[in-house]
Amino acid sequence: MNRLTVDPIACRAHGLCADVLPELITVDEWGYPVIHGETVPEPLLAEARRAAAACPALALRLRKVD
Repeated sequence: MNRLTVDPIACRAHGLCADVLPELITVDEWGYPVIHGETVPEPLLAEARRAAAACPALALRLRKVD
């Protein structure tokens, strides 16, 4: 299983992650990401990787969990 996490201190609210992965990420009223769901479903794993790579602040991480 994989999980997306956001470092709230590093995040600069660019919103690119929500553009790449709107199925799991929305933005709040200030533009900061809100991640929906505990884990990333297998069909969305490639998009989750792209969303993490697209983050200019490197605040979005995709982590493997047991």
